Amino acid sequence: MFDDKILAKAARVIDACRDAGLLMVTAESCTGGLLTGVLTAIPGSSDVVDRGYITYSLHGKIEMLGVPAQMLAEQGAVSAPVARAMVGGALARSLPRAALAVAITGIAGPGSTSSTKPAGLVYLAVAQEGRGILEEKHEFGDIGRHEVRMASVEAALDLILKRLE
Repeated sequence: MFDDKILAKAARVIDACRDAGLLMVTAESCTGGLLTGVLTAIPGSSDVVDRGYITYSLHGKIEMLGVPAQMLAEQGAVSAPVARAMVGGALARSLPRAALAVAITGIAGPGSTSSTKPAGLVYLAVAQEGRGILEEKHEFGDIGRHEVRMASVEAALDLILKRLE
């Protein structure tokens, strides 16, 4: 299901979290649980993966993560403020148990219904208690639904490693 490169990065994330004594939580939209899936494909991941939120819909983001409805209406689900709100909500709902969170929101495609947000646009955010939020914007292009989702997972793993290493 996952290629060796992504599995190797996931193993590095698991090891880095274990070494730091951190439990992590995920909040995923366009990847629909793929990030959590690759992390839990690694033996021993239960030492560091606490939980995952799949908030594909606007209502899921509001109800499960506390993303403000007004923010979603004004910014749209695919935006930097929403990625920050998702990661903040995931972390807040998982403390004191989990101290590291990652969020992904984007447009996997193919195509897009927005003239300003093309397929392949993805926002990522990683938050660690006491260390603030790192975020990234990626424009993968309309390269195919599966490819955008897997590129998003790989970019999220890279961002987690950036935060931890």
